[in-house]
Amino acid sequence: MSDGLRVFIVDDDRDLAESLADLLEGKGHSVELAFDGARAIEIFRSRDFDIVFMDVKMPGMSGVETFFEFRRIKPDARVVMMTGFSVEQLLQEAVSNGALGVLHKPFSPDEVMAMLEQVKPQGIVLVADDNPDFAQSIEPVLGERGYRVAVARTGQDALDRVLAGGIDCLILDLRLPVLNGLEVYLSLKKAGRAVPTIIVTGYAEEEKESLAVLRPMAEAVLMKPFDPTLLLERIDSARRSAA
Repeated sequence: MSDGLRVFIVDDDRDLAESLADLLEGKGHSVELAFDGARAIEIFRSRDFDIVFMDVKMPGMSGVETFFEFRRIKPDARVVMMTGFSVEQLLQEAVSNGALGVLHKPFSPDEVMAMLEQVKPQGIVLVADDNPDFAQSIEPVLGERGYRVAVARTGQDALDRVLAGGIDCLILDLRLPVLNGLEVYLSLKKAGRAVPTIIVTGYAEEEKESLAVLRPMAEAVLMKPFDPTLLLERIDSARRSAA
């Protein structure tokens, strides 16, 4: 699976935009270009990007105005402002409203790559839980940290997804239809395909036998409801241990 990011470059300076695109594509990233704010908004509405590089000074709609429109479309949009001019008040307004930072033209390739490191995907977390509310509640938390989220509603689906590859961490509820969480985990261990796993349950007393088996093997056991910050800490720790 490719580690490349989906990058959107918005700049009316075509030479700079295309040069930056060549640099990033050479590093394995996919790049889309727009040369004015109106077209950029049209593209941004229909596609997902990991990061946007946005020129501040463009004809018609400025980069800052376009940035604010992006944030209305997608509140967690990750945008780096680019400028060759002194417009500190506008830039400060953008940064204070969530822009990742500012690149002052001319900038070096190293500065661009440093910005990309801030949004480098952390990997794919599979949430195996038949309660849709649980998955929906933690997906934005994981997304903010840079993880991509996949969801499995049954134990068999979870088992198949992990065996297919590409899953970096498994959040595994014990009460799953078809196969329960214990059966999923032991099947993965038997196949030699276990991934860092965090067990979640809302029924610790009823499932104490399963927990007794899993505790020595799983990276963590969390009792519902739990603090999302604790989940992030356990995922980060589990992935570091597996690295």
